[in-house]
Amino acid sequence: MRFTMTYPMMARPYAAELLTGAGVGRLARAAEDAGFDGFGFTDHPAPTHRWLQAGGHDALDPFAALSFVAAVTANLRLIPNIVVLPYRNPFIVAKACATLDALSGGRFTLAVGTGYLKGEYAALGVDYEARNELFDEAIAVIKGVWATDDFAFEGRSFSARGQSANPKPAHVPIWVGGNSRLSRRRVAAIGNGWAPFPAPRGMAATTKTPALETVGDLQAMLDDLWYLVEAAGRDPRSIDVVFGSPVGGAPGDAGFDATSQIAALDDLVRRGVTWATVTIPGDSIDHAVDAIGRYGDLVIGPMRG
Repeated sequence: MRFTMTYPMMARPYAAELLTGAGVGRLARAAEDAGFDGFGFTDHPAPTHRWLQAGGHDALDPFAALSFVAAVTANLRLIPNIVVLPYRNPFIVAKACATLDALSGGRFTLAVGTGYLKGEYAALGVDYEARNELFDEAIAVIKGVWATDDFAFEGRSFSARGQSANPKPAHVPIWVGGNSRLSRRRVAAIGNGWAPFPAPRGMAATTKTPALETVGDLQAMLDDLWYLVEAAGRDPRSIDVVFGSPVGGAPGDAGFDATSQIAALDDLVRRGVTWATVTIPGDSIDHAVDAIGRYGDLVIGPMRG
């Protein structure tokens, strides 16, 4: 099992210190010191105020912020959670990812999804109804321009007549986020990992995704994933699965139960989960750093023996 965290701006209010380079650097170094393997940021360039007031969250730009993380760490994988591919021209995404991968010494993982906020799509001038077509188009362009010079592609809103882009990464894993069967089909076809997310039935309607509340829900989706992967002629052991567990609480909670958390994670490992997501508090930098260290001492260290 490997461990990753998303920068703790997932709830409001959050500490103002989180919006500083010093804050990013301090948390990234704390995560690396505690034994975390990955570190990421969400992707919301233009969320609606209504969504933020209803429980949504702000976000730093994942590519800019991960450049700070790359500069102050040596081993952490840089894993955005997640890049909404249809928001950007895919050649821009390919260049940003290749640059981060090169400057970090090959530590970038491209975790991607289609997103669900219609208001954000509208603000960015992107057709929400075309999001799946745009996603698949982006994957084809990114993989193509990373592998080929004089690359040509006719897109919905662009015409590439023979582009070459360098550097070309040796290998950037692509994780596909989402709970839908379409996301799992994409993993089986082109992905190196699957990143579902907890979605209570009430939230699932808002995010336009299947509900994922229990380990039983996850297992049914995993069974489907392994079926699709094997049908595509691929080895399920080559696919990462990224998920977490609320059992035992979060490491920032006073009553955090590490023994229960470890047992729950061991169960996820048996089901094929390879990366655990960990929730870190964002009310203060000190609290976040303490929680990261606590999790490293009580969970990561013991699970690694």
